Amino acid sequence: MLKAIFIDYTGTMVKEDEPYTRELIAYFMAHSNLKSPGEILKVVWSKVKEIESESHGDSFEGVDVRTDKILEYCRENCGLRGDFKYMHEVWSKIWVHAPLYEDVKPFFERAKLPIYVLTNDDLCYVEESMRLKGLKPAGIISAETAKACKPDPAIFKKALEVAGVSESEVIHIGDSLTSDVEPAVKLGITPIYLSRGKKAELQGVRVIGSLDELEV
Repeated sequence: MLKAIFIDYTGTMVKEDEPYTRELIAYFMAHSNLKSPGEILKVVWSKVKEIESESHGDSFEGVDVRTDKILEYCRENCGLRGDFKYMHEVWSKIWVHAPLYEDVKPFFERAKLPIYVLTNDDLCYVEESMRLKGLKPAGIISAETAKACKPDPAIFKKALEVAGVSESEVIHIGDSLTSDVEPAVKLGITPIYLSRGKKAELQGVRVIGSLDELEV
């Protein structure tokens, strides 16, 4: 019997293509050797995942430190210049102010089970985001809480501990195969893959196009 819902934050609850992201990309284009949004996202996202994978246990670093490392990498390798404090501030606004997808609030309002948010962002930022958006999850399990970033299983194990449930008593909803579906499957948690705007089929995994399709 299901007792709880785990849900990813960025890309699942909040939009990645939003005003502050576009502002940051425009600044990169004007102040670096990276001259297209696609090129910037490829370089930055690759470095994000690399640094997140290295941030674990005693070596864990919060999202602010990880962000500064990415900016420094881009300075050294991509000719990034300009106001680094400004870039960091814009980046931090993304974590708090990225708008919800339209189906998220109704999902929270009708869900009969407690919802726990899983995120690689720091707790203070996601707590502020939830406050501003009027959402009240049962808990927020951040990377800093688990001292590991998704897809590391530690963050899922910490969420099970916080929620007080076993692997068979929870579902995990997310928009990433590598960060959501695969680690959930490895731990025995039932994944639900959210694929907005495009059709997808995964063997043995439920795929939805909107949270409106879920009744839990």
